[in-house]
Amino acid sequence: MIQNRKNQTTLMYRIMMSLLEVESLDEALSESLDTIMDSFQSEVGAIWMLNERTGILRCVLSKGEIDLSEITVENGVGAEGHTTLTGESVTKPVIAGAASVDGCIFDEAGLKTTSLLCVPLNTVKKILGCVIIANKKDGELYTAEELDFMEKMASLAAMTIEEKGLIIPETEHHRTIISLRDITKDYKSGDSILHVLKGINLDIYENEFVVVLGESGCGKSTMMNIIGGMDYPTSGQLVIEGKDFSHPSEKDLTEYRRNYLGFIFQSYNLMPNLTAKENVQFIAEISKNPISVDEAIGLVGLTDRAGNYPSQMSGGQQQRVSIARALVKNPKIILADEPTAALDFVTGQEVLRVIEKIVREKGTTVIMITHNVEIAKMAHRVVKLRGGKISSIKTNLNPLSADDISW
Repeated sequence: MIQNRKNQTTLMYRIMMSLLEVESLDEALSESLDTIMDSFQSEVGAIWMLNERTGILRCVLSKGEIDLSEITVENGVGAEGHTTLTGESVTKPVIAGAASVDGCIFDEAGLKTTSLLCVPLNTVKKILGCVIIANKKDGELYTAEELDFMEKMASLAAMTIEEKGLIIPETEHHRTIISLRDITKDYKSGDSILHVLKGINLDIYENEFVVVLGESGCGKSTMMNIIGGMDYPTSGQLVIEGKDFSHPSEKDLTEYRRNYLGFIFQSYNLMPNLTAKENVQFIAEISKNPISVDEAIGLVGLTDRAGNYPSQMSGGQQQRVSIARALVKNPKIILADEPTAALDFVTGQEVLRVIEKIVREKGTTVIMITHNVEIAKMAHRVVKLRGGKISSIKTNLNPLSADDISW
C-alpha cells in the first residue's frame, strides 16, 4: 500500500526508470506490473492491448495464479473492454468518480474478484489498451490514492509503448468458413421483449474444435440454432463461406442444412425400427456428397454392431451412431449440443475420442455446446458467453486429448 506522497514518488520513479532503461519493452512492462502488484499487494494483474483493426483486446502480460495468455475479449465487453472503449477507469467497489462495470476476465477465469482497479493506457491521440489488478492479499479495498497512482503509471507506460512500439501478436491465420457479425436475437414475451443475443461477433475456422461455454440462458443454444439455420437473427449478419445467410431462402436453407452441416444432440434421435447401419444409410441417401456408410460406421468404431437396433445398444453406442449419421453427410461443420451430458464418464470419453478423430482425420470443424469445463481443455478455442454476449475467447496452444481429461 502507498503510505504517503514520498513513497508514491519513489515508486513512480522506479517504474519510469524501468520503462526508459530496459531495452526490451516487454521486460520493462513485466517489471512495472510486478512493482505495482507488490506495492498494492495484489493477487493478480494483467496488461491488455487493443488491436484497432479487429477491435479485439489481447492479454500481452498476466501475473498471478490465473493464466490469461491467449485470451481475447471484444472491445467494450467487461471491465477491460469498457475501460479501453471509453477511457474511463473501472473500480470494484466503486471509488468516487470511477465507473463501475459488472464482470471482468478474472471472474470469467474462475477468480472471484472482491476488489479491482482497471485503468486505460491513454496517449494524447488514442487508447492503446488497459492495465488491471485485483484482490488485495490483506482483504482491504483499493483507495482513491491508489487509483490515481495507477492512472499516472498507465499514462507513463502508454507514452513509452507509443514511443518504443509494442508488437501485438496476431492470431495464426485460419480460413474463416462461418462469420457472425453483430448478431442479435429478440423474442417477444407477453408485452415485453426478451433480448437473448446482444451483439455476437465470432469467426469459425476450417478444421477446428470449438467449445462454447456459459450458464443456462446465456444464449449458447440460440447462437447454435442461428449457425445451424434453425433460427434467424433479429439483426446482424451471418456469412457462410462468403455468402450472406442472415435470411436465406428456403431452398438455400434446405441445401445448407442437408449438405453442409451435421448435427449431434444430447438425445440420440435414432429410428428405433432401423439398425445402426440403416439409421446412417437413411441420411446418406438424402445427402449430396456422402461418404460410404461402412466408412462412417467404421470411424465411430461400430462395425461389429452395425446390425444392432438402438434398443440393443448402450447409450454411448447410440450416441456414436448419431455421430456416424452426422458424419456420413461429409459435412464441413458438425454442431454438437451437449453430446456427452446423458453419458457416464467412460462412455462420454468414448464419444469424445470419436469427435477428436473426426477433427484430426476428416478435417471437419466441430462446434460443441457443453457445461463440462473439462471438455474445453480438448478444444482449439473456447468461447464463453455471458448475458447474450461473448465475454472471452481463449486459444488452447496445447489441447489435451480425450484420454487426458477426466471429470
